[in-house]
Amino acid sequence: MFSLLGMLLIGLVVGFIARAIKPGDDKLGWIMTALLGVAGSFLASYVGTAMGWYAQGDTAGWIASVVGAVVLLVLYGLVKSKT
Repeated sequence: MFSLLGMLLIGLVVGFIARAIKPGDDKLGWIMTALLGVAGSFLASYVGTAMGWYAQGDTAGWIASVVGAVVLLVLYGLVKSKT
């Protein structure tokens, strides 16, 4: 239970950092920001493992997680602008 809460708390921090780095108004709530941060961490871990930067089962660091979350924010902005 505590690992899930910790993951969501770290995801919230990563999501806030990513939203602060990327310019523009994304209009995401707290829950979506936390999910964005967690998804950014998963994306960074997956890409890092595929590129050989991380071993299988390693987690991405803070910087990689923020970069993954920024990439997801950019993709979210592109999808939202099309609709």
